[in-house]
Amino acid sequence: MVSTDSAALPIDRDPLYEGKAKIIYPAERADEVLIRFKDEATAFDGTKKDVIAQKGRLNAGISARLMNALKDAGVSTHFIESVDDVTHRARHLEMIPVEVVVRNRAAGSLVKRFGLAEGLSIDPPLVEFYLKDDARHDPMITPDHMRLLGIGDLDLSVELRRLGLVINEVLKRIFDGVGLTLVDFKLEFGRDGEELVLGDEVTPDTCRLWDSKTGEKLDKDRFRFDLGDLVAGYGEIERRLDQVSP
Repeated sequence: MVSTDSAALPIDRDPLYEGKAKIIYPAERADEVLIRFKDEATAFDGTKKDVIAQKGRLNAGISARLMNALKDAGVSTHFIESVDDVTHRARHLEMIPVEVVVRNRAAGSLVKRFGLAEGLSIDPPLVEFYLKDDARHDPMITPDHMRLLGIGDLDLSVELRRLGLVINEVLKRIFDGVGLTLVDFKLEFGRDGEELVLGDEVTPDTCRLWDSKTGEKLDKDRFRFDLGDLVAGYGEIERRLDQVSP
């Protein structure tokens, strides 16, 4: 179900791809796409679902702010502009089927796998790779697996790790400045010719963000574990980012 925000412009063309949280449409230019953020929320491989009004608008606005901040810091991203409240214009990338996860504190699957205390500081940050494959539940992979599967060689994994850590430092500075702890996050990258480019989104759907003073979880874990109103959490993140971005 596409976000029904009244500010969303109609798109009169068939989608290229529809995922859990976004729909990708062709744009007027062949080297661009339109990315529409949905109000759907899913968790646990889609076994938990809901439609939450304003989620798409909040994610679109937050991701636009953070993508622009990353561009200002010298990170190459696919983001071009916001078309409306729930739609981005972006570069058309050949996506790499790998999620790059950067962890600054123990949470989520890391706690389950190794019995670490939630919130344990990880310094230096931990970088993990996961294969994007819903049918196999996005298994963790190594650089050798990436080579075996024909995704890329060791140089690619080294560069993905480097970019993940660079982006981590930029995002940590932003969130530290508004009283939020960046616990962990996932990134997706694609190629525009020979250039490696950050794609997808940077939102509370893809980042764990806790209030630095109280530890309150303001991200998608609110939906996963019934910790409170999702829109209130995402709205608080948007409100704080508004303090430091136009």
